Order: sequence, then structure tokens, then C-alpha cells
Amino acid sequence: MDIRNPPLSLPFLVSTLIMTMINLQILPCLSTTSFVFGDSLVDAGNNNYLVSLSRADFPPNGIDFPPNGRPTGRFTNGRTIADIVGEGLGVKPFPPPYFAPNAEPNAVQSGLNYASGASGILDETGSLFIGRVPLRQQISNFEQSRRHMVNVMGERNTSKFLKEAIFSVTIGANDVLNYIQPLIHIPFFHDHHTVSPSIFQDILISNLTTHLKRLHGLGGRKFVIVDVGPLGCIPFVRAIKFVPKGKCSAEVNALIRGYNSKLKAEIHRLNTEIGPKAIFVYANTYDVFIQIIFNYRYFGFENSDDPCCGGYVPPFLCRLGNNGNMSSVMCNDRGKYVFWDAYHPSEATNLIISEKLLYGDKIVVSPMNLSQLHGYKL
Repeated sequence: MDIRNPPLSLPFLVSTLIMTMINLQILPCLSTTSFVFGDSLVDAGNNNYLVSLSRADFPPNGIDFPPNGRPTGRFTNGRTIADIVGEGLGVKPFPPPYFAPNAEPNAVQSGLNYASGASGILDETGSLFIGRVPLRQQISNFEQSRRHMVNVMGERNTSKFLKEAIFSVTIGANDVLNYIQPLIHIPFFHDHHTVSPSIFQDILISNLTTHLKRLHGLGGRKFVIVDVGPLGCIPFVRAIKFVPKGKCSAEVNALIRGYNSKLKAEIHRLNTEIGPKAIFVYANTYDVFIQIIFNYRYFGFENSDDPCCGGYVPPFLCRLGNNGNMSSVMCNDRGKYVFWDAYHPSEATNLIISEKLLYGDKIVVSPMNLSQLHGYKL
């Protein structure tokens, strides 16, 4: 039968009507709502609305972001990991930044993005950049969104709705960056350089656990906790630590591996303590990123050392000058560079990491990958 010109018989019309009614019932179940928390790795533009030194609302940032390649406040040339994973899970459209005008209704549709560049697990992290939203305040902002949901759907329906939503938390990198920089002072630590790496890791884990439990208390049931990547390999750290090309700071990466090991153990503990009424997924981006950096040609890259945009040494700026000359600040082929700027991965790198998170094995995502989490019934 030619489906472009079906016969207009009564049985056909009835069957079409039934299938349409079924599809209308099924489609909402296939869509996903995403609530995104974190730092500049997943910020969708919240810092655009702050008086902050950590902003990306200027070209050439966003040059590959659909549909028109304009800066949105994302700290990369295109989509973030949160964007790509969301697409893979059926999140449409991208969850807008919480601070965007009229964003609140999206809380009951695609979700909202609360992430903020320069923010951290600790409230004091990123203070050098002035405006940023620490994780504690991001959760308070979600609490405000939840009140809106209750006003729209009622408490019972809000609880059912949040039970199926995915809560992703990508944070901790800035806490580490602040810790390893000798000229940065974090009031929380007083003289924080006397705090051992082990104690520092424990402080981060304790505070993050408190924040995750608070999100759980607000109705979150499906969580994705992203670890800290190999910061010892990013252009910024390699510059301030005088690490030669092709190498990474072993000291910084050892600190991060220790933190990630404790984080994974804590996620397992939370699953044991709170499960089976909630599930926490640990996302091991560290190992994926390390593989990309040291096997970059295998993944189709030509450069794993330099930023595509901006400088390798201070001031690291990825910003289009007054002359508008793209070639003066940006590489020729963005898809061939692992790093977009001195801190952040390119969209090409984000695509590889996202695929691993969506479909990878338990070495990458445990106890299940994100496509499995999407269909997981609590």
C-alpha cells in the first residue's frame, strides 16, 4: 500500500485514529526531562545574567552551535556534554538557563539548566571571578523551580514527574583548580595550602554528598554524577605548571584520581543507603578523556596540546578582537582539536565523551549507562 495515498476507508480511518491516540499516550513517556547542575563544562548561559569575569557570551564561542552559530554563553564552540547527552535521551529543546527570561515553564517540559561557570562544590570556589552560582545556590534555584511545578501540577504529580527526570551534576573541577593555584586564597581553608590533598578530597566529598541528599529530598531520583577530568592535561594547568607538550601534570592528575576514587565509593554507598528508591550513576569521564588525549589521532584529532581558540599561556583569552579576524584567535579546523580553549573541550571531544556516557560499559558508567538509566523503572 502506498502510504503517501492511503485508501480513505472507514477501517483505515478508525485504525489511524487508534494509532494516533496510542502515539499521543506513548510519546510523553519517551521524552526526558533534564535538570542540569554544574560549572562551565555544562553552563548553558546562566553567567550571561551575572556580573562575572567568567562569561562566554561573545564570539567565537558558539560558532558551531545550532542553528546559526551564535554565542549562547556555552564555554565551547558548539554543544556541551549536557546538550549532547540530552539529545541522545530525547530532551527537546535544550533546557534553557535558569536565569533566562520566561524560562520557568520549561521546568515541566524539557527541564532547566542551573549550571554556572567558575562555580564549585564549595561556596567560596571561583570568588576571583566575582559572579557565579555555587552548587548550594543552584539547588536553591531548583527548589524555587519546584515550587512552580507544584503550582502547575500539584505536589503528587510533581513528585511523579521528578521521579522520571534525570538530574546531572558536573562539578568539582574549579575546586581543584583553586586548590592547586598558589595565588588563589579560599577563605574556607584559611591557609588552604596547609590542607593535605586527602583532607581536601574528603571535604569535597562530604559537601557534595550533602548537596546530593538535598536534591534527593526535593524529589530527585535518577542522578548522574560526573567525576573530575584530567585537569593536569588542560592547556591552562600545563602552562602554569610548566609542563611540556605531550605531557600532563602528574601531581594534579594524582590529586584528581584520588578524589574520583573516593567519589565512586561514595556513589556506591549512596546507592546502598538510599536505593532502590533512587539511583546514582557514576560517570567516569577522566579515563575517557585521558584516552582521547593520548590516542588523539585514533579519534580523528590532529592536536591534543593546544587550545583551538585563545592562548596557551596567560591571559588565555578566547575572544574575537575589534578587527573581527577569526584566524587571529582561532584554529582553522575546530573538529581536529581536543581543546576548544585553555580550559574546555571542543564539541568534537564532547561528542566522543557523550557517546561513552550514553552507551558505554560499567568501566565508564556504573551501575548502568545513561541510555539504560533513561528507561530504568524505580
